[in-house]
Formats: sequence, structure tokens, C-alpha cells
Amino acid sequence: MIILVDQDGPLANFEQGFLDGWRFQFSDELFIPLEERKTFYLRDQYQKHLREKVESIYFAPGFYKNLPPVDGAIEAIKELVALGYEVMICTSPLGRYENCILEKYQWIEKYLGEDFTKKIILTKDKTLIRGDILIDDKPGVTGIFEPSWEHVIFDYPFNRPIIGKRRINWGNCKEILNL
Repeated sequence: MIILVDQDGPLANFEQGFLDGWRFQFSDELFIPLEERKTFYLRDQYQKHLREKVESIYFAPGFYKNLPPVDGAIEAIKELVALGYEVMICTSPLGRYENCILEKYQWIEKYLGEDFTKKIILTKDKTLIRGDILIDDKPGVTGIFEPSWEHVIFDYPFNRPIIGKRRINWGNCKEILNL
């Protein structure tokens, strides 16, 4: 079985990294706690006059490289590999990719080891990639093709309105994936 795992959200804690950066750089501005997030794209939840500040956080050098791991993510990935599953990181870079792509590789190397950098798939269209399962926090993953994989949603407040799909976190991963 091939398990594709999105990097930002399921593995690297983009939400925590953003909030930490926001509180540090813009402590005088209000922020939206994760529990109150209603949209997948973070910038869409903030008022238009704040969007430049929002983007300045995640476009900044070091943002991706320094994201903390999601609780239980690293252990779960290593366990899936130990159980014999083919685990690949299937991630989409930002349109402004100057820091993003290199730092995604550095993050994977730091937390999963150099060998795992050979298991990174960078694509803007995940439907082009073959696999059995895609674990992704994005509510709807669409593209050119009908996907070969089943989209299993990694649970966050902004994707909870989605029904009809399996929903996981790293604590219930083996149970939900029937492993």
C-alpha cells in the first residue's frame, strides 16, 4: 500500500508556526486562533488590509524549515514505514517558492532523515500522483485526473464541515486506515 502524506498540516505544524510568527511580529494585531478557523487558506480568514502581513510570515526565510512537527506525526510515519507501508511525502509548494521548496526538504531531512528526502513529491496537482491513500488537511483536493487514491482528511477545525470522508489524526491513524 502506498500512503501519500501532505507535509504542511499533517506533518509540519503550519498553523502553530504561523501563530507563533504572528504573535512575535505583530503582537499589537488580533489573530485568529486555530479553533476559530473556518477556511483552509489562512490568508482568506484575515481582513484584506492584513493579508500582506499574513503572507510576510509564511513567505519569510526560515518559516518552513523551523515549523514544529505536529504532535505524534514523526512517530506515526516511522511506525507506518516499520509496518511495511510505502510512505511518500506529497506536498504542494507555494507559488512564491523561493524559500519554501528548499526548506521543505530541510525539514524532512531534519525530522525523518536524509533517506526520506528521496520520498518527497512536489506537485501543484496531487491527482497526477498514484497511491492508495492521501492524508491531507485540505478539504477538497482536485486536479486534472480522477485520483487513484482515497482522500483521508487530517483533522483541523477548518475542514470539519466536510462529510463523507474518513478523518484522522496521528492518534487514531492505524485504526482509521484499518492497518
